[in-house]
Order: sequence, then structure tokens, then C-alpha cells
Amino acid sequence: MTTHAASRLTSKYQTTVPAPVREALRLRKGDTVGFEIGDDAVVTVRKVFVPDLPFTRALEPLLGEWDDDVDEEVFSAL
Repeated sequence: MTTHAASRLTSKYQTTVPAPVREALRLRKGDTVGFEIGDDAVVTVRKVFVPDLPFTRALEPLLGEWDDDVDEEVFSAL
């Protein structure tokens, strides 16, 4: 499915995400969107899932389990 929509920039370079785009990306108030700009100047807009930082930080001590020289050697070929 291809969705086409347009939106005008304000004097502060702000814009409204058109309803068809919001619906296609299932955007809700407070969601984060990301922009990817290709070499051909084509811009892709995506819904971005921002990690829950407190949860992520709580996991950090557990991730050190795989951080040693043996793991570096094993995974370096991947």
C-alpha cells in the first residue's frame, strides 16, 4: 500500500503529520518519529520505539556476562 500526503511547514519549521500518515504508522500523541534521508534526497519517516531507559539501565549489569576476550574471539568472525 502506498500512502501519499503533504503538509506545509510553519515559520518555525514545524508541520502536522497528516492523518493518512498517522494512521499508516499507527502514531499516537507522544510517539517519536525518525527521519532517514537517502543519498537521493528521499526521506523515510518511521515510528521509533524509544527504549525504556530505567529498564535498559537495569539490564546493563547482566550484559557484562558476554563481555570477555573469549566472546570477542568467538564473535569476531560473525
